[in-house]
Amino acid sequence: MRDNAPQNAPQKLRLGVNIDHVATIRNARGGDHPDPVRAAEIVSAVGGDGITAHLREDRRHIRDGDLERIMQATALPLNLEMAATEEMLEIALRHNPHAACIVPEKREERTTEGGLDAAGQHNHLAPIVTRLRDAGIRVSLFIEPEPRQIEAAIRLGAPVVEFHTGRYAHLALDGETQAMQAELRKISDAAALASKNGIESHAGHGLTFENVQPIAAIPQIAELNIGHYLVGEAIFIGLEGAITKMRDLMDEVR
Repeated sequence: MRDNAPQNAPQKLRLGVNIDHVATIRNARGGDHPDPVRAAEIVSAVGGDGITAHLREDRRHIRDGDLERIMQATALPLNLEMAATEEMLEIALRHNPHAACIVPEKREERTTEGGLDAAGQHNHLAPIVTRLRDAGIRVSLFIEPEPRQIEAAIRLGAPVVEFHTGRYAHLALDGETQAMQAELRKISDAAALASKNGIESHAGHGLTFENVQPIAAIPQIAELNIGHYLVGEAIFIGLEGAITKMRDLMDEVR
């Protein structure tokens, strides 16, 4: 059984790297290249703290067979993003990753469009959370930074929440400074509320070199999970360079 005890304001902010879109590029043409396992090895070599992979219903990027290969290739913890379905639950229990982050999933969406409604789906989520926790898998809920959703996480017994930072990222990109600052305060307040109730806070979605530092500076946030942006930047500066630069920006404010 793994230790699921929350950590309050860790000295070093962890960086989990989502390697889904390495697999997206591979799948666009078929075959085995580029291999997401190689990406996982690079993350480990340059000091990343974890690997995140989202096994979607349509297998548009990570495939079932990738999970075991990733776990064998590196000692870094695997954070499996998964929909709250019986199929994904059985896959998680079979592979036994370090963590499982339950996310909303729509078949037609290009990327995750918002946080999980943990409050509205309590009865559906409760047995899934229980079975994952009983297997020693650290459970995380990908939610909006709202007190109602944090309260639901408390009732569900989830030790971790990951706050959806997509709205913050879009407001920053659009130059809506006042609204962006309001969203940042909302995330900061949510992280403080979660910490007060013994829940570890993570954050992710839409984070870039330009907008990561205000999120990274929130003391209660223990981990950032970043993927699409790092894989995109890897085209220009290499995956090693992209991860190293993100790590440096995070360390500057923590």
